[in-house]
Amino acid sequence: MMDSAPYLLSVAAAGIAVLLWLIIRIRLDPFVSLLLVSAGVALSAGISLAEIVPDMESGIGKVLAHVAPIVGLGAMLGKMLEVSGGAQRIADNLLKLFGEHRAPLALGLTGLIFGIPVFFDVGVIVLAPVVYAAAKRGGKGMLFYALPLAGGLAIVHGLLPPHPGPVAAAGLLHADMGLIIVFGVVCAIPAWILGGYFYSRWIAKRIFVPIPPYVEESFHDEYDEQGLRPIGEPPVDGSSGGSGGSSSGSTTATVTATATATTPVRQKPPPVGFGTVLGIILLPIVLILLQTFSSLILNDPEHPVQQVLSFLGAPLMALLIGVLASFYVLGIRRGWSKDHLITVAESALKPVGMILLVVGAGGVFGSVLVASGVGKVLSSSLTSTGLPLIVLAFAIALALRIAQGSATVAIVATSGIIASLVAQADLSGPQLALICVAMGAGATSTSHVNDAGYWLVSRYFGISEKDTLKSWTVLETIMGFTAFGVAGLLSLVV
Repeated sequence: MMDSAPYLLSVAAAGIAVLLWLIIRIRLDPFVSLLLVSAGVALSAGISLAEIVPDMESGIGKVLAHVAPIVGLGAMLGKMLEVSGGAQRIADNLLKLFGEHRAPLALGLTGLIFGIPVFFDVGVIVLAPVVYAAAKRGGKGMLFYALPLAGGLAIVHGLLPPHPGPVAAAGLLHADMGLIIVFGVVCAIPAWILGGYFYSRWIAKRIFVPIPPYVEESFHDEYDEQGLRPIGEPPVDGSSGGSGGSSSGSTTATVTATATATTPVRQKPPPVGFGTVLGIILLPIVLILLQTFSSLILNDPEHPVQQVLSFLGAPLMALLIGVLASFYVLGIRRGWSKDHLITVAESALKPVGMILLVVGAGGVFGSVLVASGVGKVLSSSLTSTGLPLIVLAFAIALALRIAQGSATVAIVATSGIIASLVAQADLSGPQLALICVAMGAGATSTSHVNDAGYWLVSRYFGISEKDTLKSWTVLETIMGFTAFGVAGLLSLVV
């Protein structure tokens, strides 16, 4: 009975339903919910008690071994760019280059570039003052300036490494991360153009959102605008000096007063150059792409050039090199103390702890599905629908995104559900990468009231719930479906 396909499918369906119920209705933490459901599915599927915990540990170990160092290093790199003023430099230079009339384009490019190494919520918090300033100068309402920026951050977060969802998908499905970057960029750009640029301009003309009554102040460097106060030291007027608005701790406008209270006052370090910031962001990406293209062009694992590029371009090494470069170029060379550098680097890891636990628990769920035989049966059932695998990946991720809100959970859970089917399909590297992009596209769509990003955009930019649904939710859906459409077309020719 327990080995029959209908029973195993009912176990899988019940497991997913219970998972969504725990997260949405009970408000139980996703990490705990995933572990509970995984154990329940294992028991219901007939896995012996002696094997359940080892299977769960194996699942979390396999995923985190691949994901944890990459996400951790990516968070450090993003933190260095944020605290050093790199984000502000990108935004300022692009606004100056494109001019006030093309501010949405400049802000969108800022989101696309800065969003590569930085989590979505951090990007919104850090760059919100740039949106406020642009809105004050332009006077066209918050949507005209906020949506392009947030859209750029969101589409990159869903489609490109080193963000946890795409990284987890690459690990679970054994996809080439360099190809995911290539196809992710190809799909992200038209998605942002349609949603983040054209739709945001269209809706901004129909819904006017004034500048919020509050003014967010934000630090982007070790010192304040006078260069007199180290970060973390209370200002004379008693204000916080931080970017505020975040209960998650991802704001790094202030690092910690404890680590910096005794820091001597020094001269303001030189500003970060635009080319320097861009180079730091692109360095690990270029190394990863060199690894991918060397394997395609040389196609000889014994070739010394391919061996060197494969080592340097492995995502772990590429990001490590990028982080070390940021430590020197953005920190040490600009006069940062060793203690301050350590404090900034360590503070980057605190917000990613729960993200990594959720990703690991998603790996547990996938491992249990495979060990119980549910994955094999589910793969056979999905195959019988006749739908292409890339369509199934998008549809499952979209359904999970709508139901529980988290893009990362949607991608990780979908990867576990389709992993057996992918293993049987004998797909090429590009096809596998496009499936990962399709999952990211599904998980990007339909951000609504159960998504933390929805509330972040609503509250930070002073948009009502109703107008956020009309603007942000529709924008995300346009971007997700556009990215999937491009990925689907590419899958027909690769």
